[in-house]
Amino acid sequence: MNDTLKDIFISIMEKYPSARSNSPYPGDGTMKNSIEISATNAIQSFISGKWNHINWKIEGSVGKGQWATIPWIAILNTAITKTVSQDVYIVFLFSAKGNKVFVTLNQGTGGINRAQSGQVQSELREEYLSKILEKNLTFNKGALPNNSLEGDGNTRAKAYEEACILWKEYKLAVLKGMKDDSAFLNDIEELVQYYTIAEKLSKIDASPQRKNSEKFKVTKLQTNIESAGFKYDKKLILRFISALCTKPFVILTGLSGSGKTKLAQVFSQWIIENQSQYCLIPVGSDWTNRDPLIGYPNALIPGNYIKSDNGILDLIIEASKHENSNKPFFLILDEMNLSHVERYFSDFLSTMESGGAITLHDGSHIWKDSVPAFLSLPKNLFIIGTVNIDETTYMFSPKVLDRASVIEFSVSEDEMRDFLNNPVKPDLESLAGAGVSMADDFVRISNENIAEFEDMDNINNALLKFFNELKKTGSEFGYRTASEIYRFAGVIKKLIQSDSNEDPWATDEVIDAAVMQKLLPKVHGSRKKLEPVLNTLAGLCLLESSVNTLEIIKNFEKAPEKINDSDHVRFKISLEKILRMKKRAIQEGFTSFAEA
Repeated sequence: MNDTLKDIFISIMEKYPSARSNSPYPGDGTMKNSIEISATNAIQSFISGKWNHINWKIEGSVGKGQWATIPWIAILNTAITKTVSQDVYIVFLFSAKGNKVFVTLNQGTGGINRAQSGQVQSELREEYLSKILEKNLTFNKGALPNNSLEGDGNTRAKAYEEACILWKEYKLAVLKGMKDDSAFLNDIEELVQYYTIAEKLSKIDASPQRKNSEKFKVTKLQTNIESAGFKYDKKLILRFISALCTKPFVILTGLSGSGKTKLAQVFSQWIIENQSQYCLIPVGSDWTNRDPLIGYPNALIPGNYIKSDNGILDLIIEASKHENSNKPFFLILDEMNLSHVERYFSDFLSTMESGGAITLHDGSHIWKDSVPAFLSLPKNLFIIGTVNIDETTYMFSPKVLDRASVIEFSVSEDEMRDFLNNPVKPDLESLAGAGVSMADDFVRISNENIAEFEDMDNINNALLKFFNELKKTGSEFGYRTASEIYRFAGVIKKLIQSDSNEDPWATDEVIDAAVMQKLLPKVHGSRKKLEPVLNTLAGLCLLESSVNTLEIIKNFEKAPEKINDSDHVRFKISLEKILRMKKRAIQEGFTSFAEA
């Protein structure tokens, strides 16, 4: 590249203010290329050559949709953070009027914009600074002076100023007098030394510990649920909790009135401390975008954000606060498929995987009620969707199913007989707060690295067989699903080992639950396409020592109630579901997981 970093910066500072005033949108012009391509490439070349053992992410922005008040170029160590809304990173901040650029070590502005306590943020920066012991520090410490970025009250500019840990200022006139990039490169090199301190800290914003906390025990939840008059299979409850701890997005499907929504309510009410941690929202049939979820900026009144009345945005902001980081928060979307999920929930799906943030507004005004410009999904937020299938609902796409664990509810003859013989009215209020003391540990398990399941060879062999068959219908799974199945197995193991009253699970039971929750939900298609594959999948659910598998499967098709007591079956839950899907394919000419 011919232009030096200094030359690129001078060009940005001289041209950005006029480019911003001449057009409301950045487009793909010179400014966007200078910041998001030329400058980032120059920095990437230097930093990768100097520290190639670190996985760096260099990105810049002139704004998405509209011009950013403060253009920036960030250097992120992905071991610490992958997004500028969280944790610590190096960033060049250009003032709004183009008079100066700041080289800074900054704290993710999502923390401030999410309405977290300014005092907490200050304490976190002080803790970080206390780790920097170098005597010859060439940078200024702490926040930038007010209006250093010339934002004139812009909330985004103020957030950058307040979030600074270390900073150094370069005025435009100084840049023009510099001979080369050595000053910038020296600054980067010095900041990288301080930056690596963040990786050594277990967490700058270590979660506060609640007094009287105890280990999470599923058997206590199971016992409390039963005492309150609710009837759920104990293994189903363990699968549900393990799925939430594997990934905080679970879909509950099955027979209407079988207790899907009630289980989501029961668990959330059992473990939360107060109702601000909980939001149950019936999805509307007219939801075509994200507005019913998180609202929208008022185009007529600058700085006014119209929140949805359902409280979802407030729930997420509250969950994001540092003082709440060890408390679980629950968003329950009832009848999630009354509208096309991909339309109103797409931003959430994307953010779940990228770890990025949802843009709410451009931050160019003082926003009423401290609505943040960017919204990240905190790690203590658990999203549970319930699904009914009828003529008024829509099917899920593989994109949605691939990002969730899908747990099916059904009612057996024995369960219905027990209920009819003793029709007790459940008491949800008696469960309120009964598991609060276990909330800390539940959140911790959900976010910690889980030890590997000991019988991985058995799991791997089973997954590969299912993979090869599912590939024939285009329903094969990727690395993400495989990783989540590994974690699911490890979570079940951990929950059982930490609870002496919980019955152990055989490896085949773990695989069975994983196949049912993560692999079969994506299978759908015509009878011609699926019947041969469903037959093979049913065979995979039998013990390898079984002979005359086709005859065994035909007998189960005639009498599926015999599956649970058979010595031939390896994966009982999955086999029963596969045979239901096959039956529907034969009867209707088409089948899917949710409809069978």
